[in-house]
Parts: sequence; C-alpha cells; structure tokens
Amino acid sequence: MPTRTPADILSRIRKIEIRTKNVVSEIFSGEYHSSFKGQGLEFAEVREYQAGDAYRDIDWNVSARLGVPYVKKYQETRELNVVFVVDVSASQNFGTRQMLKRERLAEIIALLSFSALSNNDKVGLIMYSSCLEKYLPARKGRNKALQILRDVLYLDPAQPGTSLAGAFDYANRVLKKRSVVFVLSDFLDQDYDKPLRILASKHDVIAIQVLDEAELELPRAGILSLVDPETGQTLYLNSSDERTRKAYSREVQQQQEKLLDNLRQFRVDHLLLRPADSHVDALREFFERRKLRWRRR
Repeated sequence: MPTRTPADILSRIRKIEIRTKNVVSEIFSGEYHSSFKGQGLEFAEVREYQAGDAYRDIDWNVSARLGVPYVKKYQETRELNVVFVVDVSASQNFGTRQMLKRERLAEIIALLSFSALSNNDKVGLIMYSSCLEKYLPARKGRNKALQILRDVLYLDPAQPGTSLAGAFDYANRVLKKRSVVFVLSDFLDQDYDKPLRILASKHDVIAIQVLDEAELELPRAGILSLVDPETGQTLYLNSSDERTRKAYSREVQQQQEKLLDNLRQFRVDHLLLRPADSHVDALREFFERRKLRWRRR
C-alpha cells in the first residue's frame, strides 16, 4: 500500500463514509434490518384479551385483579452485535482490476457497518493474519465504524501469513453474546473446519469471499512470474498453455466446491464477490434471499 499522510487517510475515509451513508439511507437500511433476527423477546405490555390471542399468554394475576382476561405482549429485542472477522494477510494486497482485495473488503465493511449503526446495532472487529492483528469489541457510534474502516484500509499487519483457524478460535473465545459474524477473506487457507463449525453453532456466520479474476482464471499472458505474497516463493508458468489453464481451472473449481460443501454443512451463508461485481447489488440480493428464508420459517 502506498504511503499516505493523515490528511490523505481522513479524506479517503470521509469520501467512503459519504458515499456509503447515501446508499444506506436511500436503499439499504430496510434490507439489512429484515435480514437478521433479534436476540430474543422481552416483555412490552399487558392488554385486554382479544380473539385469536394465545391462551398461554394470559396474565392470570392481572386478569384476576381486573376481572377480565389480559395477555402479556412481547417484542423482539432488536439490538445486534455485528462483528467483522477480517483476513488481513498479504494476499489481500493483490488486485489486477479496479482495486486491491483489501480495498474491496473496506468498501463492503463500510456498507455493512453504517447499515448496522442505522439500525442501532453494535459493530466490532477482529483482524487476523497468521496472528491476531487487532480486536475491537462491538460498540455503537459513528467513530467506531470509522475506526474499523481506517484499520482495515491502513493497519500494517505484523505477519504476512493466513490462519483462519486462529481467527475462528479467537472469535470463539472472545464473543460471548450471540452475534452476526461476517468473515471477509479470500479463503485461500485450509484446516479451519473445526473452529468454523464451532463458531457457526454459536453465531450467525456469513462468509464473504473476495477473489480477483486472476485467482479464478489465469490471464492469457504468456510466461508469468508468480510470487506468493505470504511465503515469497516464486513460480514461473506459461499462462497461454491450454493444459496449464485447464489444470488451473479444475483446481480452482475443486477448491470452491469443497468450500461451498463445508459452508453448507456448517449452515454458513456464502457470498462471492469479484472485482467487476457491485458489492451494493450483491449484498442487496443476498439480504433479499435471507429475508425470504426468515419468512418461510
């Protein structure tokens, strides 16, 4: 990432905030609200019994005192904890079109953060490479969302590697209250199934996978020198060779199928975003699907 002055950082974050809040206020807040259930029910009031009310809701003490049946009414406790588990390994600083993957993650998090805050929810952050880079407990307020956005864009990780298992283990330890957990990563890692399964059993987990087009399909560009940003290893290959291209495509497809199978097994929702995709449109469609699913239950 290029070096930026504090003024550059503030200017960029402010632009993202303005653009994102306009989207949230115009089209997004309702979709977000209806896509996530609250944490339970709390007592709201008692009122006189009406035809169709459940007998189990009758408040017998009040009914006996007033001489007519009254029922207890409850309302959903809406306030949610929304936590972003963000992969900030060196592979996020890759991008061949429009923006780096890390920049796309920041745009997505900005939209989700301000949607959460507009619904009076709390937002928190777990940044992980091969170690914990930063943890911000869930809190309310614009300043919290801006801090998360700044860290995702500009925090310099201590380690280049990836450990999704470590990130999920850490989330399992620190998240005591049931939360909505957005995992933002390219998911180019392995051996994290067990801690993810545990996390998904306690929380509502959504996997947002951000991949560059070149990671999904080799560009036809002749001899390429490919450097693994996490290990520094270099590989030379002929990207125009048809057998190489087909082998690469098969490997990517198998990895994606395995990922989707595991996420379905753990009841984790999945959303794949490519550079050319509109994250606004993709998230709106995703929330619409979730809303329909809640209605069918």
